[in-house]
Amino acid sequence: MSERIIMRTGEALVAGGPPGTAAEPEVIIGELDGPVGTAIASMTAGQVQGHTRVFAILNTDIQVRPVTLMVSKVTVKNTRYTNILMGTVQAAIANGVLDAVRAGDIPKDKANDLGIIVSVWLNPIVATDDALDHQILFDIHRKAMATAIKKAMNNQPDIDWLLENQDKITHKYFQMGLDGKI
Repeated sequence: MSERIIMRTGEALVAGGPPGTAAEPEVIIGELDGPVGTAIASMTAGQVQGHTRVFAILNTDIQVRPVTLMVSKVTVKNTRYTNILMGTVQAAIANGVLDAVRAGDIPKDKANDLGIIVSVWLNPIVATDDALDHQILFDIHRKAMATAIKKAMNNQPDIDWLLENQDKITHKYFQMGLDGKI
């Protein structure tokens, strides 16, 4: 059995598709008998209107391992948005989890012992886009989820990289503010 994983965190941003298809999952990964498991149980039992928590599934009746709880970063207000979030994106998240196991980022022997909480960003514009390409949306969210898990499990970026690059990195929206674009 692999070493005990109390809690790891990671995030990823994958863009490049049509407007509204970018993904930016934030993940927390840890043992089910620790703080992550407690959080998953508490969040599942304590649902919040507009931010329903659901398990990542490949399809109805097929939940992935490690158990993955999705939480929307956006307040869900309409049926179309809900169907896209709980359809295309939910399946993408589930596939991203399995991709991370297949890649070895999550040890296969820990698949029943770990839990993942993922905060999911889905741009509200998707609910009004009649030409939304669900395959592109799926592919981007799948890649972002696998990337966020990889970064979490490998503690990336590491502290040395952060210290070395701190003054070279400017937050996108801070820069936009400096440029007078927001």
